[in-house]
Amino acid sequence: MQHDDSQQFASDNYSGICPEAWAAMEAANRGHAPAYGEDAWTVRAADAFRRLFETGCEVFFAFNGTAANALALAALCQSYHSVICADSAHVETDECGAPEFFSNGSKLLTVRTEGGKLTPEAIRGLAANRTDIHFPRPRVVTITQPTETGQVYTLAELRALSETCRALGLALHMDGSRFANACASLGCSPADMTWRAGIDVLCFGGTKNGMHAGEAVVFFDPKLAEDFGYRCKQAGQLASKMRFLAAPWVGMLESGAWLANATHGNACARRFAASVAGLPGVRALFPVEANAVFLTMPPATMEGLRARGWRFYTFIGGGARFMFAWDARPERVDELVGDLRALAAAAA
Repeated sequence: MQHDDSQQFASDNYSGICPEAWAAMEAANRGHAPAYGEDAWTVRAADAFRRLFETGCEVFFAFNGTAANALALAALCQSYHSVICADSAHVETDECGAPEFFSNGSKLLTVRTEGGKLTPEAIRGLAANRTDIHFPRPRVVTITQPTETGQVYTLAELRALSETCRALGLALHMDGSRFANACASLGCSPADMTWRAGIDVLCFGGTKNGMHAGEAVVFFDPKLAEDFGYRCKQAGQLASKMRFLAAPWVGMLESGAWLANATHGNACARRFAASVAGLPGVRALFPVEANAVFLTMPPATMEGLRARGWRFYTFIGGGARFMFAWDARPERVDELVGDLRALAAAAA
């Protein structure tokens, strides 16, 4: 079978493992270590998160984002509760019912949004819509940072959401599969974007940030983490050789690669967006605030890009989505720009 490893921008999941994560895994591979998280690498990784967030948070490691989100929400809910989210949220559209499954039936209540951002008004409206015993009681709000359309909640927006949640007795969960890209975009500290803004639980994505696999579930209130380890075990998320989930985080956090990788991805997205702005028939669907660029273009132009070997998805808003990972090569970005310019000119 012919293998084409040309760099693509369909997803940041296409990328390989960054050097810092790879080196840490290689170091962890020397000799033996205790199993199930009783090893020094797991302790070191958890301590690195506490330094990064400047607080005594509880940290758990899962294989992927679906498990991290679903288990975190299940920890905040009973089966008769509900979770408020945007209609485009990953937990609603791309997790195969995992949040409902692991919470034993908590209902997702979706809010219609233009760009994936929730507002205090939308949360209040949905939380107050039904208060009778026949309807699942709202218990949690989950937000994605950045959103599925690549937009970033500002710190002021996060604080406003948190204040609304506190007033309504709701917990606030952040799906941060691209958390690092949001930090790089805002230029703020991880603490400012989470617990200082009122976030209760964060799912910090490593896979899209340059690791082989792995997400961290970070509880800023230790009481909320009670028995969470048992949830991980029951869900098949307790790695026997946990050091290989934890060690890459040591490499990423201690070196600063987590932020450098995101900064590079964001810069490549801006480079691409700026280079195709104004092309005939091509228009940005959403502001470019992280490492995603959504473009609307004629069907013939999309077909032309695919014919030239480019891969991309069209599942949000009908436009073409391009994602720029930690290893995006500027010259490859420029190749995509060149092909898009040629096709747009021909279509015009």
